Amino acid sequence: MNYNDLITKAVQTHFLSKDELVCLLSDTSCSDALFNAADTVRRQYVGDQIHLRGLIEFSNICRNNCCYCGLRRDNHKLTRYRLTEDEIFALAEHAATDLGLKTIVLQSGEGLYFDQKRMCHIIKKIKTLDVALTLSIGEKTLSEYQAYKNAGANRFLLRIETTNKDLYHRLDPGMSWQARKQCLDDLRLAGLEVGTGIMVGLPGQDIASMADDILFFKDIKADMIGIGPFIPHPDTPLAGNSGGTLDLSLKVMALTRLLLPDINIPATTAMEALAPSGQLKALQSGANVIMPNVTLNDYRKFYDLYPGKSSTNVSPDNSLAALRDKIASIGRSIATDYGFHQKKV
Repeated sequence: MNYNDLITKAVQTHFLSKDELVCLLSDTSCSDALFNAADTVRRQYVGDQIHLRGLIEFSNICRNNCCYCGLRRDNHKLTRYRLTEDEIFALAEHAATDLGLKTIVLQSGEGLYFDQKRMCHIIKKIKTLDVALTLSIGEKTLSEYQAYKNAGANRFLLRIETTNKDLYHRLDPGMSWQARKQCLDDLRLAGLEVGTGIMVGLPGQDIASMADDILFFKDIKADMIGIGPFIPHPDTPLAGNSGGTLDLSLKVMALTRLLLPDINIPATTAMEALAPSGQLKALQSGANVIMPNVTLNDYRKFYDLYPGKSSTNVSPDNSLAALRDKIASIGRSIATDYGFHQKKV
């Protein structure tokens, strides 16, 4: 099959084999056709509304030492911070009440201070604001995930980063790929919407492994997938490596949309870090979610996952206003519902 036939097959059946995915990911001439197809499928299954989800990065303290991450334990150049429960709630209240956001995302490094008791207290308080709540706080036990669900959490984001086990163990020292996978299974058992994702362009990652990643998303029936390019951080062991490209990241995202047509897919900030129009391009290539950062500037600059992540000279309110204008510029509107995964396939 040529690439047009493969794209047509994906649009009609929402299935491609690993070899067919590799073919499309390797073909440098098919990008535009692939992006257009993903945009059409996105419109058909999830519509033209874009879901905004207010991101609160409440701590950059992390016990892990991932080789690609600026928050890694051994990055002693980074100023560490941890918001209080009152500060977290104040940001959530501002996002919900003043900015009109219907989902709050609580994200942090994998620290130990915010244990189950503290997290459940925060969750219950934020749920009084009539919002959906996503957590992105790392590997926990099944009982902890169940406690978060019972407290009111709706979704959980835990990126697999790569399904290549050897690469995972090389880049995430001291961690276990199987434990990560078990956490994703436990999230499903706990009744939370399951979000995961990968970086594109990691050192040692090949096209075949990216194809496996996409099939993995389909196999676990993910509810949301975040995909972004690898951007080397100068204070990590991968500082001297080449980063991922916007085009290949968009192709992985577009193929994910074709194979999982009704899920939620964010236009990630990493894409915007590579190109000023990166998020808009993602929204026109299959994405339907943006997570505006509502963390105060004084803290946001220290949530330093990768270079170019944060624009700290613009307030969250002004950033959101600019984002609304950008969305309007491509003829899309902002959703007013909670943005749950409405399964249609």
